[in-house]
Amino acid sequence: MVQTIKALAAALAADLAAVRRHLHAHPELSFEETETAAFVTRQLREMGLQPQTMAETGVVALIEGRPGGPTLALRADMDALPIQELNEVAYKSTRPGVMHACGHDVHTTSLLGTARILNQLKSEFQGTVKLIFQPGEEVVPGGASLMIRDGVLENPAPRAVLGQHVFPKLPVGQVGIRSGRYMASADELYMTVRGRGGHGAMPELNLDPVLVASHIIVAAQQIVSRRANPKMPSVLSFGKVIANGATNVIPDSVYLEGTFRTLDEQWRMEALGHLRQLCEGLAASMGAVCELEIRRGYPCLDNEPALTARTRAAMAAYVGEENVVDLDQWLAAEDFAYFSQAGPACFYRLGTRSADGSRGTASVHTPTFDVDETCLELGPGLMAWLTVQELAAQ
Repeated sequence: MVQTIKALAAALAADLAAVRRHLHAHPELSFEETETAAFVTRQLREMGLQPQTMAETGVVALIEGRPGGPTLALRADMDALPIQELNEVAYKSTRPGVMHACGHDVHTTSLLGTARILNQLKSEFQGTVKLIFQPGEEVVPGGASLMIRDGVLENPAPRAVLGQHVFPKLPVGQVGIRSGRYMASADELYMTVRGRGGHGAMPELNLDPVLVASHIIVAAQQIVSRRANPKMPSVLSFGKVIANGATNVIPDSVYLEGTFRTLDEQWRMEALGHLRQLCEGLAASMGAVCELEIRRGYPCLDNEPALTARTRAAMAAYVGEENVVDLDQWLAAEDFAYFSQAGPACFYRLGTRSADGSRGTASVHTPTFDVDETCLELGPGLMAWLTVQELAAQ
């Protein structure tokens, strides 16, 4: 079966590269993936499948093998990022300020390829494959949460969910995986510090919100350095600070945006409580007011150990043990975490840079991100193999 799947994947590679280039040239932002969803729907219908729309721009379809087996769900995300592409390639984004800078074009293409392979092999396996093409991975509340809300994990309910993501740190031919807790929770922080503005030369008549906000930024770090267990990774970062004054003008308010991330759900809740108490209390002690809005983001992502062990073994059989890399924990966040919180799930990485460093070395979420498209042979074939193996697992 391995060689059969590899042959089918190799035969699809050129066509899938064209699919990926089409998607890359026509990116759409989160929850605006109407053209992408329509394209995916057409592709699935050409395979003889009957795709359904879910969560407005999400697409779901079933491949039914021989009756009597379990259901396995496979997930790809479809949205792009608000980034202006700087790559000078034939398939460069045609939409100003929008780019597939996180590889979701690869994810969508790869799952379409997996669908083609499995659809040709459906008489060879027992069970059902649920294909999930989800919108809005890049923004809260996350398309995964909306699709779960709308019943994507029902009728039929999958035994497990697999997800694949590009990884430019690994060369094409290698894959990465980690058992247990892998990625962090991510909550968004929106803060306004209100004081009383005025002339910069007369601070005694003002209540400087810039000074108060500065104290909050510095003091808030003690939540990580002195309240968190040193063995528990946590990150508190403020990436936006706006004080619209001038050299001699103290503003009335300062606006801040940031993120808090950790790998423990209980500590996550405790830390957010500490943060609110510190921000509001410190501002009040200095005569100002701090308004903090916490937008709950994605939970921690857990790779279920038994499923991950089976997945890792199947990976080794497909690419060789030497090409399976054990990953470290990572404080980035992914809304695939919602699937991992709902039941057994495994999220793994697909190497996408050239071995010689000529292609695909830029990080995700940058304007020069790209991939070595030879990954489009391994990605679909590997996921098809993992699916067949998992459906056969007892």
